[in-house]
Amino acid sequence: MHKKPFLPSKVCMTCNKPFNWRKKWQRNWDHVRYCSERCRRQKESNQTDSYVNDTKTM
Repeated sequence: MHKKPFLPSKVCMTCNKPFNWRKKWQRNWDHVRYCSERCRRQKESNQTDSYVNDTKTM
């Protein structure tokens, strides 16, 4: 049996996978959007890539 079965969870905005609350996020859980640093960085690069692609088509 798990010791912490009722932790809050969210869905990552980049990979769309569920992730659970972590102690390091306890102060800013409301602002957490990504499951990992990798997903956060990937999301930022995807936004800049789409901007570059949009400007090329103009």
